[in-house]
Amino acid sequence: MPSVSVIIPTHNRRDWVREAIASVAAQTCRDFELIVVDDGSDDGTGVLVDEFSPVCPRLRYVYQANRGVSVARNAGVTLSSGPYLAFLDSDDVWQPSKLARQLAFFEAHPQASICQTEEIWLRRSVRVNPHAKHRKTGGDIFARSLERCLVSPSAVMLRRALFDRVGGFDPQLPACEDYDLWLRIGATEPIHLLDTALVIKRGGHPDQLSRRFWGMDRFRVRSLQKLLDSGVLSPEQRRLTVAVLHKKCTVLARGARKRGRTGAAYLRLAAHYADGASADAEQESR
Repeated sequence: MPSVSVIIPTHNRRDWVREAIASVAAQTCRDFELIVVDDGSDDGTGVLVDEFSPVCPRLRYVYQANRGVSVARNAGVTLSSGPYLAFLDSDDVWQPSKLARQLAFFEAHPQASICQTEEIWLRRSVRVNPHAKHRKTGGDIFARSLERCLVSPSAVMLRRALFDRVGGFDPQLPACEDYDLWLRIGATEPIHLLDTALVIKRGGHPDQLSRRFWGMDRFRVRSLQKLLDSGVLSPEQRRLTVAVLHKKCTVLARGARKRGRTGAAYLRLAAHYADGASADAEQESR
């Protein structure tokens, strides 16, 4: 059994995924398996993946009808066997010591269940510096993660037991599925940070999910709603979550009105959870 299972989901990114797989094959740690889940490509991705079999003996290629990145990642996990999981988006690449550094972290911190690394951002091949609001921190990042996703799938390694416990990526979310999973994990687990850039994150190209859907906060609101209904939040986490839900619903309602709709559904949703929070606070004060 390999120590770590690497999952790459991909859809019609033949040229990008070539570099992603090459960066996995170049890892200094050799104790891994690589599973490439082809989510319905028609660009010859399968032929490209076969080229890496001689240099990546534990490479497995799986094809499925296009069902989205969450289903693809979950399918890769189901087929894998390592006690640790690492995900790599098909448009990102790793530095050669990425797996070795994260495995060493877990060996030195046996109580840790998940860690991520710093990353270098490239936008249209030009290096850019993240804004302060995107800056990563380690430990309890739940409150900061309510506003936006602060964990990149390509930067994470986590124990399989944790992934199974929280239920993996939500296949009902066509986007923001990473925001959703890391929030569910961050509600109960510290997310540790290795302060070294071991991922090169490449953006600005037209097939990114963030460009495919308008109003990405629609999916974040759905995630916050699930979180509030889950029963796992502390009173303070719930208060913070309700506040961010209200803020996002207000923005979405305003956007809906600009498109000739009422946006009333978002306002009703925010009011519903705000009323619940008030009731909870009143109950606690008794």
